[in-house]
This record gives sequence, C-alpha cells and structure tokens, in this order.
Amino acid sequence: MEVKIGIHSVPRELVVETDTPAEEVERLLSAALEKGEHAVFALSVAKGGRVLVPADKIAYVEFGGPEARRVGFGNIVLRPDPVHRDPVTS
Repeated sequence: MEVKIGIHSVPRELVVETDTPAEEVERLLSAALEKGEHAVFALSVAKGGRVLVPADKIAYVEFGGPEARRVGFGNIVLRPDPVHRDPVTS
C-alpha cells in the first residue's frame, strides 16, 4: 500500500510503500499523536527498513488500497482536429 505523508514546512510529501494494513497505519499514527510533542511516527517500508517522522510535524497522512499499475498509453484520447480537415473528404 502507498502512504503519503505531508510534513509541515516541507514542500514535497513523503511517499512510502508499505505492507502494513491501513488499520494498523491509522493505529500507529493515532498512538504517536497521543504521546505528545517528542513522539515519533514509525512506519515499516515494504523493501525493508523504517521511516521515522516527528509526529508533531505531520500535516496529513493519505493512504488507501493498492492501485493497479497502468501500462501503455491508455490515458491518451485521440480526437479529430476540427480545424484541419482532410481535403479529400471535405
């Protein structure tokens, strides 16, 4: 699952792939926020290791189910150009 963590005064979000279930991520975040000012939010990374973020600096955490990877050019929509017409068919 992909987890995005927004941190105060940091222009980019931290994106982490984890095998931790969503309910566990929420529980870990809630526990870290309840501990107070010097608490740390720790999240295991899918490829090994952990990410540690000061809990009081977290602006938001966005997580959800796994998303299928898109392959190819499926997002391209081809439309005929209304300005340039084919002289043979016009």
